[in-house]
Amino acid sequence: MSAPAPSPLAVVDAEPLPRQDEVLTEAALTFVAELHRRFTPRRDELLARRAERRAEIARTSSLDFLPETAAIREDDSWRVAPSPAALEDRRVEITGPTDRKMTINALNSGARIWLADFEDASAPTWENVILGQLSLSDAYQRRIDFTDPRSGKSYALKDADELATVVMRPRGWHLAERHLQLNGEQVPGALVDFGLYFFHNAKRLIELGKGPYFYLPKTESHLEARLWNDVFVFAQDYMGIPRGTVRATVLIETITAAYEMEEILYELRDHASGLNAGRWDYLFSIVKNFRDGGATFVLPDRNAVTMTAPFMRAYTELLVRTCHKRGAHAIGGMAAFIPSRHDAEVNKVAFEKVKADKDREAHDGFDGSWVAHPDLVPIAMASFDAVLGDRPNQKDRLREDVSVAAGDLIAIDSLDARPTYEGLRNAVQVGIRYIEAWLRGMGAVAIFNLMEDAATAEISRSQIWQWINAGVEFEHDGRTVRATPELARELADGELAAIRAEIGEEAFSAGRWQQAHDLLLTVALDDDYADFLTLPAYEQLRG
Repeated sequence: MSAPAPSPLAVVDAEPLPRQDEVLTEAALTFVAELHRRFTPRRDELLARRAERRAEIARTSSLDFLPETAAIREDDSWRVAPSPAALEDRRVEITGPTDRKMTINALNSGARIWLADFEDASAPTWENVILGQLSLSDAYQRRIDFTDPRSGKSYALKDADELATVVMRPRGWHLAERHLQLNGEQVPGALVDFGLYFFHNAKRLIELGKGPYFYLPKTESHLEARLWNDVFVFAQDYMGIPRGTVRATVLIETITAAYEMEEILYELRDHASGLNAGRWDYLFSIVKNFRDGGATFVLPDRNAVTMTAPFMRAYTELLVRTCHKRGAHAIGGMAAFIPSRHDAEVNKVAFEKVKADKDREAHDGFDGSWVAHPDLVPIAMASFDAVLGDRPNQKDRLREDVSVAAGDLIAIDSLDARPTYEGLRNAVQVGIRYIEAWLRGMGAVAIFNLMEDAATAEISRSQIWQWINAGVEFEHDGRTVRATPELARELADGELAAIRAEIGEEAFSAGRWQQAHDLLLTVALDDDYADFLTLPAYEQLRG
């Protein structure tokens, strides 16, 4: 048998990294090239379909469950494949990027699952893309450790039976990887992340009693889920692994996907593990899709939109009912609080809020939930332990009491809250601070005691855009103030000056603050609303 032809993939404009050749082997690149040839054309068609659907929403200001897939929803006989043992108990999941320190801390955290993130919690520098792959491969081979150069503290893995199970999240379909190209065409980041991880780790994970498990982000339709399913089938056949070995949990973090939950599970049914409720991207998607819908669709301050808002309750309760009806896990939202080492009172109040949130999710029927910090793992664990006891999940709780109409999911005006001046200021503050860190290669950033990722920046800039275009008025200092581009610029300039005073001239000059300021104002004020902040930001990302 002749050797396979050398991979035609080219590594473009990338500084070589230590051990890069371990990831970018000829065989791995040949596999990624084949994924690109087979599936990128359909990915491109589906991205074009997103734009068509968005135009239809702009015309009608409405959404409904799909009439053409009614038979799938009405057929009570089908279920997703039984869960593998490693994914039966998902009561607490920790999320975070794949640098070496985070890899060790997340695996050691006591959470049942670690969402190893190449998406919103990771700025896609070449270093993050490649070294993140190495972190995971090294962890599976138990050859990973880390010593903090500043503190001298060393980190090492606990015993295998104490480690979290990894569920890896690749980039969304819309993002490309500029450093890997085929005939001058960039390969989708989703296929790069998935392909390299699957090729190097699938068989090793099976030997460890686990498997190649994935979170699928930014899904907008069941047709996109079908594409992922076809990727999984091809990849398993290519590697000689039984079909159904892959398991995927889909983030229902777009408003269109909320109307296709059952269809998404159906398309992935041999590979489906569950659905997750992703709050910030979900709100961002509502703003993006209904930004022309007038006052009815104007969201208040992001922190005022809690999971108890009527339209958010409709979304989460429908998710639980849908998952359990089909034998899938329902995974709740993020607790993003970062404990303070200096303010016990702040921690006390925040921990109480986290507990209340996780108690609610557990009692609503969720099988697990997300946290952003190891200190929150015991709090979330206690909430789910109290409901689950020794059971691994509560998929037997069918929530047949839940009935959600199409209009309930977009009843934004059912929330008794309004945008505020402080909400606008906070959106500007968080937007600048997050984008600056992202441009330096950091995707998970602690801001005002919360762990923020790209979804935070998306909702921040989207709310600025929406409030200005809707002519929202605030009460501020005893007078009525209108949201205008001029006000946004004034607040952004004030924040830039405050940051300079806060961190000092030297640190300010070493950062990318002016660039972040300018980029935020571009995506928040342009008439042409960018589909994703990360698209223009990627053009400015070094490395």
